[in-house]
Amino acid sequence: MEDLLNPANIIVLAVIAVGMFFGLRRIAASTRGKSCCSDSVSVKKAKKVVVTDTDASHYPNSEELLIGGMSCDGCAQNVANALNALDGVWATVTYADHTARVRSKQPIDRGALVAAVKDAGYYVMTL
Repeated sequence: MEDLLNPANIIVLAVIAVGMFFGLRRIAASTRGKSCCSDSVSVKKAKKVVVTDTDASHYPNSEELLIGGMSCDGCAQNVANALNALDGVWATVTYADHTARVRSKQPIDRGALVAAVKDAGYYVMTL
């Protein structure tokens, strides 16, 4: 029994217990419709933007961005909202592959896209 209660085992058990506590809190929050970024004041949440013109033929220019800093689908929605707030832009962002697919009616100013992503609290990764 003394081998089981040595300080190293107690530390490992404490770390596991803390990890389970925070993991269960995150799971409970996600089942209530909250994401990791929706209940935090440190992340700027972009105003929801609905793109009404979703005819791909109206968007002759396109760009693909690799987005860093996202940790859930709520983050992807924040990035999409930030990009869609730009004039003449239709963006879809996928958390699974951390990709933003941006379509534009005018030639794309990559700097404006990067700035919008940065203002939303994320970053564009370069290859």
